Amino acid sequence: MHFEIVGDISRIETFATGSGIREIARLRKIYGSGRWRKRKGIAQIRLGNGSIRLAELHWYEATGIGRREFKIKYVL
Repeated sequence: MHFEIVGDISRIETFATGSGIREIARLRKIYGSGRWRKRKGIAQIRLGNGSIRLAELHWYEATGIGRREFKIKYVL
């Protein structure tokens, strides 16, 4: 599903790091080695149909690489 983040992400938490991430080998192969963390937070998003909703997002993040592969976990 295509979406755009509108504004800032709040209530950011890290819930997996390093070998605790199932996809760590794939992330390192695609984006490079780094201190990978799986994170979640709450943000306003604009969906493909133009509606704006509040949602919980999950993504991967590494220092020097940035945030990658955002996905909507729940629409609140």
